[in-house]
Amino acid sequence: MNSLIPKPQNPGISELATAAEVPMLTSAQYRQLSEVPSAIEWFANIDNPQTRRAYENDLRDFMQFVGIHQPEDFRTVTRSHVLAWRKTLEVRQLGGSTIRRKLAALASLFEHLCESNAVTHNPVKGVKRPVVESQQGKTPALGDAQARALLSTPDASTLKGKRDRAILSALLYHGLRREELTKLKVRDYCQSRRGVAHLQVQGKGGKMRFVPTHPGTLTLIEEYLEAAGHGQDLDAPLFRPVKNNVHGHTYTAMTPGNVYEQVVLKYLKKLGISGRNMGPHVMRATAATNALDNGADIAKVQEWLGHANIATTRIYDHRKTRPEDSPTFKVAY
Repeated sequence: MNSLIPKPQNPGISELATAAEVPMLTSAQYRQLSEVPSAIEWFANIDNPQTRRAYENDLRDFMQFVGIHQPEDFRTVTRSHVLAWRKTLEVRQLGGSTIRRKLAALASLFEHLCESNAVTHNPVKGVKRPVVESQQGKTPALGDAQARALLSTPDASTLKGKRDRAILSALLYHGLRREELTKLKVRDYCQSRRGVAHLQVQGKGGKMRFVPTHPGTLTLIEEYLEAAGHGQDLDAPLFRPVKNNVHGHTYTAMTPGNVYEQVVLKYLKKLGISGRNMGPHVMRATAATNALDNGADIAKVQEWLGHANIATTRIYDHRKTRPEDSPTFKVAY
């Protein structure tokens, strides 16, 4: 891979003068970029830990492909290197959205380097990114009957069942991300605005939004808190483990992984609902699709979901794929 990097030539006097006039990152700072630790300035601007991990892996992938071993090697990267990498990603049969993300990560890094006067240009600029085949997301939405069955599956006579019913209701009626749900404090579930209870939701980038709390969810949360006994601790995490074998106590919040694996996926499997695309966003896709099916304005749904771009909201719009609208069910013999 090292052969991909052109060997720098000995600079002339004019080039040395130009280089001296342009402040460059120190070797130590460049070494940090080469190692791609999570604490560098560029990563500090990425709030979502999952995005940060994905970008870190993307950059390691590129560095290994090109053969970047020394910090200074970033200065030798050309558009040809990026094009060759993109071709390799296609040969590996990665999805269009994955390739777009990898190129976006690399472009973001080089923008940071340009702003720091560490490089003279961004070699990713102008490199075409794959067109995503469809505006529709791969994550399916549950049908109405499936959603109702899911809500009633947890055992309401146990503390865990009460908690899980409240979690499923919060996800299905409010379109929350798993991370947003786990960040909720007790004080956040019943914020009164114009006489209506609201969820105070901390979204991506620390952006706060207020979502009216569904009456059914409000009842389920209050039943759970009464059984759990931490309803008066306003600064406590709203949804906590029933038992915690790691910390020896249940004062900490549930993790997003536990919400998906121990609650969502667990009860989907109990109902026999499965599929390779039944990912963590299935509840969010279901909430958005149901709201749109029942006449919600897509701009309002965008705000409700906390999307910065309405194009992202359209990914969750499954109205065009309603099975009941298929000509299959119009055929009569």
